[in-house]
Amino acid sequence: MTSCIPRTLLAWLAALLACAAAPSAVAQDYPSKPIRVIVPWPAGGLVDIAARAVATRLQAGLAQTVIVDNKVGAGGLIGADQGAKATPDGYTLVLTTSALTINTAMRTKMSFDAMKDLEPISVVAYAPSVLVVNAAGGPTSVQELLKFAKANPGKLSYGSAGVGSPAHFAGELLKSKQGLFIVHVPYTGAPAAMTDQIAGRIDFHFANIAVALPQIRSGRVRALAVTSAGRTASLPEVPTMAEAGVAGFEADQWLGILAPRGLPRAVVDRLVGEVNKALAADEVRATLVNAGMTAAAPGTASAFDAYLKQDLAKWTAVVKAANIQSE
Repeated sequence: MTSCIPRTLLAWLAALLACAAAPSAVAQDYPSKPIRVIVPWPAGGLVDIAARAVATRLQAGLAQTVIVDNKVGAGGLIGADQGAKATPDGYTLVLTTSALTINTAMRTKMSFDAMKDLEPISVVAYAPSVLVVNAAGGPTSVQELLKFAKANPGKLSYGSAGVGSPAHFAGELLKSKQGLFIVHVPYTGAPAAMTDQIAGRIDFHFANIAVALPQIRSGRVRALAVTSAGRTASLPEVPTMAEAGVAGFEADQWLGILAPRGLPRAVVDRLVGEVNKALAADEVRATLVNAGMTAAAPGTASAFDAYLKQDLAKWTAVVKAANIQSE
């Protein structure tokens, strides 16, 4: 029977069958060697804590060594660049933050295209910020702060960890939504901004919850609102910006896993499944909460991809409205 079928057709059918079988073969073989997770932020920091908590569970679920590799520099771009240019085989991943979309929105030139060269895998956590003011003499509500800012343009200042930081963009988002003229004071990091907040040299800033919590609990600063869609377990008594009267304001910092573009779909699906299992583990969720984060709900790669596009569009609008220039 086969002698009646042209050899070229047989070859084509064989290739088609091989391609159809390839995804399941890849899924079965993966992983066959250690996996490297690039973290473009310092060891011991917020992102590193999340990465190591998730990596421990991934290691158990994948039955393979998972190595966290800190590659620091350029606001997260050095590590992300290495991840984007790695072989798309599932053995190099990147766990980064919304600094990726903020940098993409802010910079005219980058060594890689964040939206084309990286494959979204899964959101891991959200790290909301908290709007803090001076404990002595500062406003007692967001509405009181906004009322003063509108009546006194240019008299208030807000601090951030630097140009392009989540705190900077949260401040500019508030200004654009409320039509405010408030002076931005960039610092060389979050601790420096908090030091001047306590001293009263700036009027407010959107602080990382992990940095702000000790100061809030000690009474050195006052928390007015958190930037997440819902209240956070770290500060359950503090309202969201929406509850405080600023509708549509969300400025969470997301933490997520990405891979070089072109990763086989079977490997993407395997990783998504294992990340979802990791985030369901009580010890992982507790680690994230203790560091001021919230574990992401079970998700899909396509949902993360859509979220990235929305996040980029939001920050691109802020960049244009504020005419922000990268340093």
